Amino acid sequence: MTKVNLTTELPVSAETVWATIGNFDALAKWHPAVEKSEESKQGGAVMRKLSLRGGGTIVERLEGKDDKSRTYSYSILESPLPVSRYKSQIKVRQGKTASSCVVEWSSEFEPAGAPESDAVKIVRGIYEAGFQSLQKMYGK
Repeated sequence: MTKVNLTTELPVSAETVWATIGNFDALAKWHPAVEKSEESKQGGAVMRKLSLRGGGTIVERLEGKDDKSRTYSYSILESPLPVSRYKSQIKVRQGKTASSCVVEWSSEFEPAGAPESDAVKIVRGIYEAGFQSLQKMYGK
């Protein structure tokens, strides 16, 4: 499995950032590539359908969520991305001070339809775009 793991530090509390990104259906509120997110339930599983700016959709399933540890994990079921067996986790932890936090976005997957280096570059680009958006939101 290929792994990607990125972090960013933000100058606000972990609770503040978790309030923004901790809802599984909140990606459209903070990620610039996501135009709309629609949450649904299918057979007891929580799903989200992401409509991407410029076209395309991604269907994901929530695998686990823990508000106490400010983390959730999900898998991609359908997507135009060159990945398969994609599983990911977003986590917000306290930073070095009470008024800072670290956001970690990690995943593992199999490259599909593209070389591993291309798949990694695409996934890293998605995470970096999300982090840049959060940095603009929180003044870093």
